[in-house]
Amino acid sequence: MNGSSKNVYILVFDGMADWEPALALCEIKKKDKMDVISVGFSQEPVTTMGGLKILPDMALNDAEPEDMALFILPGGEMWEKEEHPLLQTLLKTFKNAGVPVAAICGAVLSLARAGILKDTLHTSNYRGYIEGIVPDYAGKKHYVDDRLSVTDNGVITASGVGYVEFARDIIDLLKIYSPELTEDWYQLFKYGRITEEYLKHIKK
Repeated sequence: MNGSSKNVYILVFDGMADWEPALALCEIKKKDKMDVISVGFSQEPVTTMGGLKILPDMALNDAEPEDMALFILPGGEMWEKEEHPLLQTLLKTFKNAGVPVAAICGAVLSLARAGILKDTLHTSNYRGYIEGIVPDYAGKKHYVDDRLSVTDNGVITASGVGYVEFARDIIDLLKIYSPELTEDWYQLFKYGRITEEYLKHIKK
């Protein structure tokens, strides 16, 4: 940890969808004085869906909200099969402490279980996905089905196929680039369109 500013924390676990947060992490690492801290349910090594082995920097119960600029939850099949009471408790703690949270794909289920989506606009993989697994989740009326990523009340949620939009919303929330440059970044990574301004930026 750099000790001079808040950092971005990401939960890592066996079977995590490693590509979903990848674009966002690359841009975060370009931001001065901000580190990416990997957090596991323990400090044992994990293996991602893509076969990468990761040794977490710390265990989940050691994560402190005071150091967090953002807490990222990647997708993975785990979310549909398991509940994690400690994580749900900590998510409430983080939210109450004003820590932004970003969840993609199945990880949105953890926010539903923690009650974080009750008064928050959100999305997931498709309408009906969340209540099919978390039937009593509050916030169904706040579901948005015409966007791949949604930001509201310090919470970013995204479809599993919306990882470019997910990254864009994280870039925007952390103010890594100006709004104009963020849009240029999105046009490049979503559609392969590069602007003169973005060319100037990457040549600096």
